[in-house]
Amino acid sequence: MIFAAGFGTRLQPLTNNKPKALVEINGTTLLEIVINRLKFFGFNDIIINVHHFSDMIIDFLKKNNNFNTNITISDESGAILDTGGGLKKASWFFNDNKAFLVHNVDVISDINLSEMYNKHIKSDAIATLAVRNRNSSRYFLFDEDKSLCAWKNTKTNEIKIAKETNFKLTPFAFSGIHVINPEIFKQINEKGKFSIVDVYLKLAATNKIMAFNHDKSLWFDVGDRNKLLEASKCINQI
Repeated sequence: MIFAAGFGTRLQPLTNNKPKALVEINGTTLLEIVINRLKFFGFNDIIINVHHFSDMIIDFLKKNNNFNTNITISDESGAILDTGGGLKKASWFFNDNKAFLVHNVDVISDINLSEMYNKHIKSDAIATLAVRNRNSSRYFLFDEDKSLCAWKNTKTNEIKIAKETNFKLTPFAFSGIHVINPEIFKQINEKGKFSIVDVYLKLAATNKIMAFNHDKSLWFDVGDRNKLLEASKCINQI
């Protein structure tokens, strides 16, 4: 699944007349970059949620023959549902009981998605989160077994505890890529608009949610214009 429903507020004025997914890096849209990355690693059945300028995304995909892959649209034009609500709305798409990958449209990286997916399959985790050691205002906190235990906002000092542990906790910033078992939908009781982060923190008390550290990878959150410019200088390496 590609999360592409966001407003792209941090990219204004680039997103004043088009969705974030269609912002370009060196002439290629963010959406096309992510689709090609997924295809490279064998992910050929993709669902994309849309809200902001949704018709433009749908038209873009049609014009490009869905980039020769199987693409389904999860239409949130009526109301944006955030990451958790958007995932739940698309839950019908993941009815084959196979683990699936979720990727933010504004994340550009050279992460080995096959390695991440296979590590998840070999674990008994309900979700595996791509994380790295970088500056951020919000961190997931993991124990020595790389299992999620808590979340912290360093600006407000807010801490949400998922489960108690005697291990020293290590903070990692989330990278906007995750692998999830469809079993998770049986445990999501939230309705409407909600964050997948809150779901993870709730489920971590009774389920294993693991970290996939990719500190050695190139990675950019291109949700703001400075990062977009930075990524444009490195895109040929990805």
